[in-house]
This record gives sequence, C-alpha cells and structure tokens, in this order.
Amino acid sequence: MQLPRWWELGDPCAWTGQGRGTRKMSPATTGTFLLTGVLFVHVLEREYFKGEFPPYPKPGEISNDPITFNTNLMGYPDRPGWLRYIQRTPYSDGVLYGSPTAENVGKPTVIEITAYNRRTFETARHNLIINIMSAEDFPLPYQAEFFIKNMNVEEMLASEVLGDFLGAVKNVWQPERLNAINITSALDRGGRVPLPINDMKEGVYVMVGADVPFSSCLREVENPQNQLRCSQEMEPVITCDKKFRTQFYIDWCKISLVDKTKQVSTYQEVIRGEGILPDGGEYKPPSDSLKSRDYYTDFLITLAVPSAVALVLFLILAYIMCCRREGVEKRNMQTPDIQLVHHSAIQKSTKELRDMSKNREIAWPLSTLPVFHPVTGEIIPPLHADNYESTNMPLMQTQQNLPHQTQIPQQQTTGKWYP
Repeated sequence: MQLPRWWELGDPCAWTGQGRGTRKMSPATTGTFLLTGVLFVHVLEREYFKGEFPPYPKPGEISNDPITFNTNLMGYPDRPGWLRYIQRTPYSDGVLYGSPTAENVGKPTVIEITAYNRRTFETARHNLIINIMSAEDFPLPYQAEFFIKNMNVEEMLASEVLGDFLGAVKNVWQPERLNAINITSALDRGGRVPLPINDMKEGVYVMVGADVPFSSCLREVENPQNQLRCSQEMEPVITCDKKFRTQFYIDWCKISLVDKTKQVSTYQEVIRGEGILPDGGEYKPPSDSLKSRDYYTDFLITLAVPSAVALVLFLILAYIMCCRREGVEKRNMQTPDIQLVHHSAIQKSTKELRDMSKNREIAWPLSTLPVFHPVTGEIIPPLHADNYESTNMPLMQTQQNLPHQTQIPQQQTTGKWYP
C-alpha cells in the first residue's frame, strides 16, 4: 500500500492542522488519512477561525477574541473513545490527538468542530473527515512508554518538542523505524493536579514504537539494583539519562517495555459442557388475548382476613379493660386501715387548702398577729376592718405597722445645738 509522503521516517506522527497531512475538501470540511498505531495530532488554530466571525477583520487588524471549541462525532454527543481534546485557555489553540486501533478501521469518522466566540457569541462549524487505514507494519512490535515529569500534554504535542524527544530516543535505541504511538496526560492515568508553585507540570506518558529490540540502556531499569532503588523511591542509575536530561526529566521507575513478539494469545475456544445451557428451542411469547381473572379471593385474603383479626383483638382488649376491673371497694378491703386513715387525712388537708385559696377574705390566723402590746402589755384585739385589704397584710407585723404603738422617748446627748 502506498502511503502519503508524510508517513516517511522523518515525519513520526500524523500531524495535521492547516498544513501538511490535511486535504481541503470544502470551505467547511477538511479530510485527512490516518493509520492505526500511529499518533494523530490535529491543531485547531484560533487565527484560522477568527476570520469566520463577523465583523470580519481587515488585513493587518489585530483581533484577540476569546475562542473555545467543542468537538464531537457527527450524530453523537462526544468524540470517539480513541480521540482526546485539550485547550487550556480561550486564548490558546485547541488540539485533537489520539491513536486509533484496528477496531476503528473502515468506520466513517466525521468530527464536528464548533468554534465559539466568547465576546460576540458567534459560532462557526467545520467538519473533519478522518479516513482510518490499516497497515501490516503498524503498530511496531517493540513499544516503550516513557513518563516525562516536566511536560504538560499540550507542550509535548508540539511538533518541535515531540521531534526532539523522538530524536533522543533514536540516539539511545538506534532503530531503523521509530514513531510515536500515543500520548496520554498523567491526569488521565489517575495523577493529581500539581500545585501552582515552582512551575510544576502535570506529567505526560509518551509511547513510542520501533522495529528492533530494546537497547541495553533501556533494559538497565530491569536489573535488581535499580528495581530495589525504585521500591525505595530513589532514582535508578541509568547511563543514558544524560541524553534526555537537558530537556526531558524522565521517571525511569515508570518506564514500560512491551515486546509484542513474545505475547501469547490468551484466547480460548469455548467448549460446551455442564455450564452451557441446552438449546430450549424457539421462544414463544404469550398470546395477546388474556383471560379474565376473579379478584374476589384476593380481596378476602388481603382485606377481610386482616380486618377480622383486628376485630377479635379489639374485643379481647375491651374485655380486659372493662370487665376485669376489681373496683374501689375491693381495693380498700385489701389496704391496711392505718394507710387508709393516713390517705384520708391527706385528702382532707388538701381539700381545706383548696377551699381557702378560693376565698382570700377570711380572717387571718391569730398566730400571725401580735396579742400583747410590746410596751404596755395590754391585749390588742385582732384588726380586721371591713375596709381593710387583708391580702396585702404581712404575716408578721412590725412595730411600725401597729396603730396603738407608743413612741418611746429617746435620751438626747448633752451639747450645743447649732441652728
């Protein structure tokens, strides 16, 4: 099968945009070719979509409207499972990237791209047609996945940065053919969002494929000493790390080496045995005409029987509460006489107190009034005039309150008096 020119070794991924790898089909439609097992990158350039929004800018006029993009498979609310999209801010370009599998070969893939101008609320829609083809040489049998700690996914998707990384891998691996298979953000693998300090990055996983076995440098991470250092959260000693360190900080403990040539198929033919149900023949659904059903029996079971049980319980409770009472006379016969007398005295006292509280104009007890004059010693009759409000009289009258109190002369001290 003859491939386009950009599938040569010098072009390690299907990089599309408004340039190479893209074929214009109509003013609002773009087409591109893609092979399975090869990284696909399509840049949604803001500058290209600015001319779609009225008022159309004049040549040389600078317009910096915020623009966001929404992408989905035509007829569906989301993109295909292998295709991802990222755009950090409304003032940066959007990027579609991913790697299709053999299951996507031959399926019509039309991506609807909707651009939104956040200042004027205008929209523009383009279609991206992706033709996925299959090739025997892709994906390559030897695959290595690197975790780069000092990169974000949109930075790694840049053609210059990805080219520099593949160049460093080529110097270490020395393959005849090398291409990028997939790029995944660390956040998609369960990583945490980094703190906004010291220019920390999210990290990105980059999978590359080659046609030759892994080099000895890449195999160094598998030796026991480096495995022990990784278990202790220490950096392993890798001789070729300096070839990446100038631009890429690789976590060698997270490197993954996959040899497709040694993988054994795990498919097992299903053998019918006891666990397989026998063929029951053709399914026969019930007929449309249903017979009438008598619900009288169901009514008796669900309503009449519980009501009868409740009635019996009510009658038993009424008999216990009303017909089994012993009465006051039997209670008094079983109570000792001294307890009845004590109880009767308490009742009489309580009744007397209640009667007294109803009439507060009764005479005060003599024990609360003075009987003898404090000076002369004469007997003083109780003071209960008809017009005297007894409710305000204190229980114990003081000498100042007595009407017949005689003032005792006080002895004055000798001395001069000054007017």
